Amino acid sequence: MNEMSRRVLLLGGGALIAFGAAGGINMLLSDDAQASVATGSQAPDFSVQDANGATRTLAQFRGRTVVLEWTNNGCPYVRKHYDSRNMQTLQQEATTDGVVWLQIISSAPGEQGYLDAAGALARVQTDGAAPTATLLDPTGTVGRAYGALTTPHMYIVNPAGVLVYQGAIDDRPSARPASLEGATNYVRAALADLDAGRAVRTAQTTPYGCNVKYAG
Repeated sequence: MNEMSRRVLLLGGGALIAFGAAGGINMLLSDDAQASVATGSQAPDFSVQDANGATRTLAQFRGRTVVLEWTNNGCPYVRKHYDSRNMQTLQQEATTDGVVWLQIISSAPGEQGYLDAAGALARVQTDGAAPTATLLDPTGTVGRAYGALTTPHMYIVNPAGVLVYQGAIDDRPSARPASLEGATNYVRAALADLDAGRAVRTAQTTPYGCNVKYAG
């Protein structure tokens, strides 16, 4: 997206919505906006098929750290992280350390980013991505349960099933690859905190990116 062409409206409660030509409406949720799941509470369980046809639940990963990554392959903010290999590097680092990494596609059929099982597997291969699994959520049930608003929108669940981080992948709300230089990666920092046995120091941030293309 050409960021200079965006128009930003300030709505009640501090929510920002940026309108642009690429990726439709792009949303920025203010820090004080109410999330669907409170940080520090139990993360909602789910039961959904992955791109390989296996049923995945959050409960099956109890005892391990889980990263949830909402994605949309057509979103320029997502493409920034994949075309630069920033996301793949983070996935590989995390899964090598034993973290479960779940991509989630909540785009509805006919909407930008929607992929069936074969398309999702092909996209992972094309991107050289390294998630543990790619979950298909075309009804938006999982996305709405978590209050996922943007792609990317990141969540981290600790081994006890508690949501310990939610928000942006980093502190650069831009679709420009050049913005990655010098960025603070909140997900990497939160995982480092967990690995060190300390509380996540930055537990909630403002998500940015394209709006999740829910049905209806």
